Amino acid sequence: MKIMIVTETFLPSTDGIVTRLTACIRWLHQDGHEIQIIAPDLGVKEFDGAIVRGVPAYAFPFYRSKKFAFPNRIVKKYMAEFDPDIVHVVNPAVVGYSGVNYAKNLDIPLIASYHTNIPQYMAYYKLGKLDWLMWWFMKKMHNKADLNLCTSHTVLEELKDKGFERMQVWKRGVDTERFNPRHYTRDMRLKLAGGQEDKILLLYVGRLSAEKEIEKIRDVLTVSDRYCLAIVGDGPHRKELENHFSGTRTVFTGFIHGDELASAFASADAFVFPSTTETLGLVIMEAMASGLPVVAAESGPTKEQVTDRRNGLLYDSTDPESFKKIIRLLEDSSFRNQLAKQAVADVAELGWAAAAEQIRDLYSQIVEAKAVNPYQAAE
Repeated sequence: MKIMIVTETFLPSTDGIVTRLTACIRWLHQDGHEIQIIAPDLGVKEFDGAIVRGVPAYAFPFYRSKKFAFPNRIVKKYMAEFDPDIVHVVNPAVVGYSGVNYAKNLDIPLIASYHTNIPQYMAYYKLGKLDWLMWWFMKKMHNKADLNLCTSHTVLEELKDKGFERMQVWKRGVDTERFNPRHYTRDMRLKLAGGQEDKILLLYVGRLSAEKEIEKIRDVLTVSDRYCLAIVGDGPHRKELENHFSGTRTVFTGFIHGDELASAFASADAFVFPSTTETLGLVIMEAMASGLPVVAAESGPTKEQVTDRRNGLLYDSTDPESFKKIIRLLEDSSFRNQLAKQAVADVAELGWAAAAEQIRDLYSQIVEAKAVNPYQAAE
């Protein structure tokens, strides 16, 4: 098949969406498919043999640390030149608006996937009163697709309730070779802990933005002097976070990647995940594969991955004392190790092959269904 992927985010950006896409693209190439990618022009022209067609990118006034590609007629030109069998629009919002509409105009089979709770995020940027408008817009975009994907059963039910049609869950995955307990190093641990060898090292990895609610982790550091924290990542909220955590046992590393990131995961004692707005939270599985118990705010998507007191700990995000009480359980090293071993076991079989094979089969089904009846969307 000739597959065109239109995405709001791609390399060199690093997030769960990019991780999923790059893993699946590699697998699809090995399976013999031809792929082109339309993405914000951030200087990347090729990935694993796939041409990346750039669209001029700009920053939003309220989110200047990340550039987005806006609707652009060049998307239609790229589609017409490549003449794909199917178009997959990832998180249709800005450049994805062009991806959806031009795929429909050119009568190309279309899949869309939902990865980010943009309407929920709007409240964190003082745009909460417009969330209804964003829901209307996103539903309109997705319901033009022949099939819609999301990354958790919780989100699937929410989107169905909002009127999204033709929904299916895209399987989760994690690279268990890259993220593995064997990547522990003492040097990395000392770096993350600021040289404090005797502390329980908590780790956060992700974009530093308001909707991640990273501020809530600070309370844990006041419970006991046994903890220290490493915050790995960068983003628009970093300065505020550095001020918020000033005077605590916290190290900010900025973005780290590849083998160094794998070592960071494997060298900590536990992973903390305070966000309740994620559609999945891929970093949870990366932490589990690395041998870390996850301490997470309870939400539908986190409960699909973390089972309380089996492979991690869940707390009530609406109760300020819940997080502090739960974290104290990690002081029992034998219990912490028990959670860690179970976390590794629970994701041991979750490579990316199943998710990539699933998306290939769905592409084929949509292409075949449209060929049989070009006027009927896939069921």
